[in-house]
Amino acid sequence: MAKKVKKRKEIKKKLLHKYRLVILNESTFEEKISFKLSRLNVFVTGSLCIIGLIGLTTLLIAFTPLREYIPGYSSTALKKQATELTYQTDSLVRVLYNTNRYLDNIRKVLSGDIENNEVNRDSLREQFKLDASTIDLTPIKQDSLLRAEVALEDKYNLFEKNIIKTDIVLFPPISGTVTQKYNARERHYAVDVVASRDTPVKAVANGMVIFAEWTADTGHVIILEHDFGFISVYKHNGSLSKKQGDIVRAGEVIASVGNTGEFTTGPHLHFELWDKGKPTNPLDFIDFN
Repeated sequence: MAKKVKKRKEIKKKLLHKYRLVILNESTFEEKISFKLSRLNVFVTGSLCIIGLIGLTTLLIAFTPLREYIPGYSSTALKKQATELTYQTDSLVRVLYNTNRYLDNIRKVLSGDIENNEVNRDSLREQFKLDASTIDLTPIKQDSLLRAEVALEDKYNLFEKNIIKTDIVLFPPISGTVTQKYNARERHYAVDVVASRDTPVKAVANGMVIFAEWTADTGHVIILEHDFGFISVYKHNGSLSKKQGDIVRAGEVIASVGNTGEFTTGPHLHFELWDKGKPTNPLDFIDFN
């Protein structure tokens, strides 16, 4: 026990023992500066300096632009920019996807490469066919009261109801004889109309030219995009009067009848009508006579 006490006293004596740090002039040995130090003072002062240096470094990193040079540490501006770039990338991916689908539809229009999915309308109607004799058509009391209330409101209604006309009227591209009609089973998604060479071919409706080029199989081809998802296609033209990107109006001349392309059999117009990416019989909308 005495040894431990003696050892503690020696350690305390060493820590508190005074030393003098003297700075002398090397030539004259004149004393310039002197300090009274102890080991404890040196240890405490050094520890405080280290703690202060660590705190100052932390403040510089946290509240100055120097933090941006530390690997793995990103600023708020960089995070915001990365987020905006992520959104832009996602938008570009969507635009690219829609563009590829659009180009794929154009390819199908040009090549006629589409599956012929026929539906038996009679079988569909049979599923929903109702026997009128089993239905009770006697008006109930609530129905009669509702009809009387609506009639009373309409009696004093001073404003006419807005009527939206959804019927689509298309302008005939040319007048002539239809030599081959629309036939989905034979993959002929068009009508062939015979006319004299250089007869003006007109736009069936207001729209924009989305394709106007030469193809080996169908010669001069021009495709218009219209409202309601309609696309009209004109093939085997002798020449084209419009280019891609032009805006045309119904009845405006866009091409002339010709006999171009490997699949042609004489001067005629090969006319196709597509509705939302599906072929449609043009005779349902246009009278070519």
